Amino acid sequence: MASTTQTTSPAGPPTPALLLRPAAVFDGETLHQGWAVLTEGDKIKAVGPAAQLQAPAGARTVELPGLTLLPGLIEGHSHLLLHPYNETSWNDQVLQESEALRVARATAHARRTLEAGFTTVRDLGSEGAGYADVGLKQAIDRGLIPGPRMVVATRALVATGSYGPKLLSGFDVPQGAQEADGVDGIIRAVREQIGKGADVIKVYADYRWGPNEPSRPTFTQDELNLIVQTARSAGRPVVAHASTPEGMRRATLAGVQTIEHGDAGTPEIFKLMKQRGVALCPTVAAGDATSQYRGWRKGQEPEPERIQQKKQTVKAALQSGLDLAYGGDVGVFAHGDNLREAELLVQEYGFTTLQTLRGFTAGNARIFQLPDRGRIQPGLLADLVAVAGDPTKDIKALRQVRLVVKGGVVAKE
Repeated sequence: MASTTQTTSPAGPPTPALLLRPAAVFDGETLHQGWAVLTEGDKIKAVGPAAQLQAPAGARTVELPGLTLLPGLIEGHSHLLLHPYNETSWNDQVLQESEALRVARATAHARRTLEAGFTTVRDLGSEGAGYADVGLKQAIDRGLIPGPRMVVATRALVATGSYGPKLLSGFDVPQGAQEADGVDGIIRAVREQIGKGADVIKVYADYRWGPNEPSRPTFTQDELNLIVQTARSAGRPVVAHASTPEGMRRATLAGVQTIEHGDAGTPEIFKLMKQRGVALCPTVAAGDATSQYRGWRKGQEPEPERIQQKKQTVKAALQSGLDLAYGGDVGVFAHGDNLREAELLVQEYGFTTLQTLRGFTAGNARIFQLPDRGRIQPGLLADLVAVAGDPTKDIKALRQVRLVVKGGVVAKE
């Protein structure tokens, strides 16, 4: 089926009502056979048994036989300004690709993401591209280019000397995030990022101090506490990159919203996270991709130790009952292939299909404090996706995107 991506400017003509008549509606929690959805403007007007919904004058009726309609998917961990590391290394993207090139490429990434059924992304760091993610978000919001709604973190925060690129030449080189230390430096950096447009503050609670070292904690407990306090006073949550138990512990005690990756998380850490209401976004697809970039022939060779450990960690997280956010760290692998995370969770990590589907819709909306989306109910944003088959039983059905509606406007048909 041909793809037609449309954009409308806020000053354009009013959006006509849509009556969508699929075989079934997944509302973010439950599947309903024979339901339909009516949109008006950028919101959902009504939902329920098809026989009870009538299209108002001037509305367009869209018949979707054999398809399931569900909320627009929410990508929990994305980097639209990165592209796969097997194309260009992270270091070379940060040091050698111009911001103009990266933004131009990101516009293509945004379109592919939307057409894959993801109508919202939490974009967790521009990785050396400054505040370009804010401009990208503005271009999408103004209807200049097609793309998902963006929750942006801008530059992200790192302790001085802890991030990359790391060169042994002794020269100072541009870094992939903003360095900040101590009370004055941290307060200034957090406020600066918020003032430039950050919706969320991202902090690297641990990282590799040397090029070939294991990850170790970076910020002190007091510094992490200050980051969260400063952001919270401005109405912004904080998310933490953390893979070590100590980095995860400090971030959890500081009160971050989510911890990203959590590779070496322990049952004790997961128990603490649950007690403190901190969610884990395990990003299993990133490790799967980078392991293959490094030579692992998946399906032909034994799993690398890193993958084995990740499976044990995710199993412990599942058993702990803590909240899970869903996102793949897309950008490490190709944009538009966002479903890779969902498929891995179901096929290799012990998640149920329904659990994963709920996670990428209503679950992510709840954890990320986005109450206007993630479910199909009157008054919420008309961000909708129709797929072939039943995605509550077969996660691969999410690959069969036949219709994308964003804010009541058909973006792909």
